[in-house]
Amino acid sequence: MPAPLIVSIPHRLGREEAVRRLKAGLTRAASSVPVLTVDEERWEQDRMIFRIRALGQAASGHIDVADDHVRLEVTLPWLLQRFAEVAQAAIKQRGNLLLTKKD
Repeated sequence: MPAPLIVSIPHRLGREEAVRRLKAGLTRAASSVPVLTVDEERWEQDRMIFRIRALGQAASGHIDVADDHVRLEVTLPWLLQRFAEVAQAAIKQRGNLLLTKKD
């Protein structure tokens, strides 16, 4: 099994505000990527469990929200592993915008 893609994004919002922003912003962020479809998005306290589909390939993972950072872990199928570096940079950039911009 391939190693998961892990992205950690620091923030200064506190856990509750970070969760609120993520709940409001993830679906919107996914809709701006034409090849990405969200199959499942389920929150269990401060963890979001998700399944996505891109280029006909399914990937699953979770996002854990802490007081000072957000940690995303996703397992990509072999075809999407080729795009892992690009995906990691894009996730980090969009996550930073979501967790640092003023509401």
